[in-house]
Amino acid sequence: MSTLMLDGTAAATHSAAQRSKADALRLAALGLLSIRFIQGFIYWGGGSRRFIYAPAKLDPHAASWMANKFQSAMPGALLGTDHIIAFLLHHFYLLYVSMILFSAVEVIAGIFLMTGFLTRAAALVSMGLSVVLMLMFGWQGATCIDEWTMAACNLAIGATLMLGGSAAFSLDSALLARKPALAERGWFRWMSGALPLPMRGGAFQNFALAVFAATVVFNVATYNYFRGSVVTPFHGGPVSPSKHHLSLSDGVLLPNGAVRFHAYLDGGTPAAPSNIMSAVLKSNDGAVLEQWDGTALSHLPASAISNEFAYNRFAPGPFGLRAKMGAVATITLPVIGEANAASLHNAATLQLRTVNGNTFNVAVRPE
Repeated sequence: MSTLMLDGTAAATHSAAQRSKADALRLAALGLLSIRFIQGFIYWGGGSRRFIYAPAKLDPHAASWMANKFQSAMPGALLGTDHIIAFLLHHFYLLYVSMILFSAVEVIAGIFLMTGFLTRAAALVSMGLSVVLMLMFGWQGATCIDEWTMAACNLAIGATLMLGGSAAFSLDSALLARKPALAERGWFRWMSGALPLPMRGGAFQNFALAVFAATVVFNVATYNYFRGSVVTPFHGGPVSPSKHHLSLSDGVLLPNGAVRFHAYLDGGTPAAPSNIMSAVLKSNDGAVLEQWDGTALSHLPASAISNEFAYNRFAPGPFGLRAKMGAVATITLPVIGEANAASLHNAATLQLRTVNGNTFNVAVRPE
């Protein structure tokens, strides 16, 4: 005769149901084993490169210093993260600590996922990392939005691992086998992956559907924003990841005849700099008042270029002015002729031409 449990079910039936759930969880964990390990390896690889294999990425004096990549993301960063990037770029110690902490979190989350230790907590952290990376770098990719693809996949994988756990070949399972009493600890059920989440079937289904909805909405919405092709036609994105774009403002003719303006390289690929080959100052009727060719631009003194950030910068290049992605500077061009300066009573236009033939204009007024 079977013993009845408090809920009125037979003990044998209850035990069989528990074993069935455990078997199902293990089968799911076996199916998730590959993506759990690779998700962990991706994040471990990202952090370990900076600490072990390519430490120059964390060296402020090296060309591969991570701040340069960080600044290159600023023009297309979403939801105010561009302001956070700018703030950190202006405060070196906060920037450096942020780089170290972010890299350390990547390494730790990666190791935990690969080994299956506190799997759900590590998966949740990987989701947070994916969201941050999406907001900052998701717009980049010269031929396709590869940064979006990486972040979108990692977010979905993290959500799956958080729900599915790691009941096979994991430190969580080994720890539970060694200390069965952990099964009664709420923190262990929520943070590890050895057991199902402590939720009834209906509640778990609602939770899983909420995670699914959040993942889909975030990924599809960002894709539509960056490229369309969901509810709008395909487009190149609010910020082009391939074609360099210069935003020019605050054009002023100084009392001494020099021309000053503000420039921001706010579009294009970080893989190559933008090169400004000439600058032409024109009156409203189209007459050329002054022009500076590539040789003149390439010989501008350091005092003529005031960069806002210390990393990606505007600087004289071999054929003109060179700017790296995200560079922001106030630039002063040499004094124009007295006759031309005297004739500039109203607004004129300064036109910059880049090496690929694109032109960018800014109005210039006497100070």
